[in-house]
Amino acid sequence: MTSFPASNLITNAIFVLCLVTMAIGASIAVFTTRLIRSVCGLAICCIGLAGLYYFLHSPFLALMEILIYVGAVCVTIVFAVMLAEPDEPARTEKSGATLGWGGLALLIAAAIFSGLVWLGVHGPWMPPTDLLSDGSIAAIGRALLTTYSLAFELISLALLVAILGALAIARSGRTRP
Repeated sequence: MTSFPASNLITNAIFVLCLVTMAIGASIAVFTTRLIRSVCGLAICCIGLAGLYYFLHSPFLALMEILIYVGAVCVTIVFAVMLAEPDEPARTEKSGATLGWGGLALLIAAAIFSGLVWLGVHGPWMPPTDLLSDGSIAAIGRALLTTYSLAFELISLALLVAILGALAIARSGRTRP
């Protein structure tokens, strides 16, 4: 029997805590019937993902995950829900076709998850080659404005479209007097 040092046990516990937080948040987001609870589940899931980013020695990505997704996207969704009118008719019937499609989606998701787990365990992992970056804000800024400038601009455009889409949905949900 191999004995693990205490630091390895703590590291594994933190990793599992981040994974459990993500799983709980995703479950809340998917299985609840209320939209506000789904947004809260999405925020919890994003916080767990930020913990994984921090665990992978990327504090800038962890901070951006919290600021952009929890602070901007989730707040925009809540803003759109608050502006929308609540008098939509409730669906009460559940057809067998809906349950069949849900089962098929669950089966496909399980197959994709199993394939990714197998690939992660058995696939060849290349060691990181970029050891020149120290992870400082200056190095990240240089990389964002030189090497990754196109991706940086595309992400900002995607966020702009998401915010404008949420505002358009919120505005169209209102009746005009």
